[in-house]
Amino acid sequence: MPDEPSPAPGPVRGPGAAWRLAVGTLTVFPVRPVEVDRAVAGRAMSLAPFVGLLLGVVAAVVLVVAGAVSGSQLLGAVLAVGMLAWLTRALHLDGLADLADGLGSGKPADGALDVMKRSDIGPFGVVALVITLLVQVAVLARDGEVAWVVLVAAAATGRLAVTWACREGVPAARPTGLGALVAGTVRRGAALGATAATAAVVVVLALVAAAGPSLLDYCWPFDWPFDSTPAFGAVGYSVRDLSPGIIYEGTADAGLRPAWLLHRLSDDPYVITTAGLLLAMAAGLGAAALLRRRAVRRLGGVTGDVLGALVETATTVTLLVAALLL
Repeated sequence: MPDEPSPAPGPVRGPGAAWRLAVGTLTVFPVRPVEVDRAVAGRAMSLAPFVGLLLGVVAAVVLVVAGAVSGSQLLGAVLAVGMLAWLTRALHLDGLADLADGLGSGKPADGALDVMKRSDIGPFGVVALVITLLVQVAVLARDGEVAWVVLVAAAATGRLAVTWACREGVPAARPTGLGALVAGTVRRGAALGATAATAAVVVVLALVAAAGPSLLDYCWPFDWPFDSTPAFGAVGYSVRDLSPGIIYEGTADAGLRPAWLLHRLSDDPYVITTAGLLLAMAAGLGAAALLRRRAVRRLGGVTGDVLGALVETATTVTLLVAALLL
């Protein structure tokens, strides 16, 4: 007798279900169906930042390879941001636009939620998308050895904002949908653990990036030494090369730098990179927390669109602050 066909695989249960739900919800990658309840949803949202780390690594590879092959860091930045959008089906960008339209409509909660459900994008959404994408590309277009790790940290922070948005005590704005499934499912301890683990991974990557040979050149935006003059010794400086009104510190051997730069974070590239990234991540999470609070007050809770908007907000603010610190 011929072999009977094996039954189709059923929904995934057990520990793997949470990981598959996280990947299937936050990325374009197909996964097997999972048996979902609120416990699985909570574990999946706790794993969200680790999905972000994987997305960030893929986008960082595109950033580095495209920039090196083309000789244009700007092109690499555009392709990296585009890769992130493709890997997430642009759902987070869509959520950002929908939330901007909903909050900008000035309507009560029910009316704002109706605006967010529409398929079209209004003027608030267009402006939010344009500014967000321009900031992301502009930051990543800066030449530097640490651009790739900044991108990874920002992608992870964006998904970590989702973990905190799903913690206990945060309600859902609608009785159905993604927001209703995941809202209030993450315990505070799980959120803190995910934050610590994500920060630890970013620190390790930051130390790897700081070991690059060109980090100090990246952090110091001017060329030195300047023109030699007898007044400053063998390695000297011309007065015309020094900016007026700025107090300089240093020696002829070490080079002159503005005093504010010496005390910016540290002269140690490892401290600069790790501290700068951790501060940038904290700023990204803080910005997302403010937006989440605004959305909960305005809409009554979180929705899938709100979660997508939090991803893009935390990602963009992390990139922006990192650009100011590194």
